[in-house]
Amino acid sequence: MALVKFRNKDMFPSIFNDFFDRDLFDLTNTSFMNSTLPAVNIKESKDDYLVEVAAQGMSKEDFKIELENNFLVISSEKEDKKEEEGKEFTRREFSYQSFKRSFSLPKTIDEGKIKANYKDGVLKITLPKKEEAKEKPKKLITIG
Repeated sequence: MALVKFRNKDMFPSIFNDFFDRDLFDLTNTSFMNSTLPAVNIKESKDDYLVEVAAQGMSKEDFKIELENNFLVISSEKEDKKEEEGKEFTRREFSYQSFKRSFSLPKTIDEGKIKANYKDGVLKITLPKKEEAKEKPKKLITIG
């Protein structure tokens, strides 16, 4: 008995070919893997650190910011379900995005004064420095 392999594309409907050939095995297809790690900028000034997280298309309710054992933990989960009633589906896709970023904080951060806001697709977290950690102006000491 011989083993025969068929390569006839007309044998199965094209929806199955699309599902198995393109979506499942093409990891560069963004409709299949719609998750990315947002870019983060960290700026230091004399009074504080500013953490900027690029997160377009979200709202402030999508974020969770925590202090955990001297780590700043920023996370988000967003699920998008598009319900269409009265239709029969052969294929249905849901969008789910999540990320979690952790940053070790220096002991010079005043944890009680941390502030965050979200505007124009950027989450900004201000991490104020403790007074003793701020740069002091140069002081001239006179010799007596």
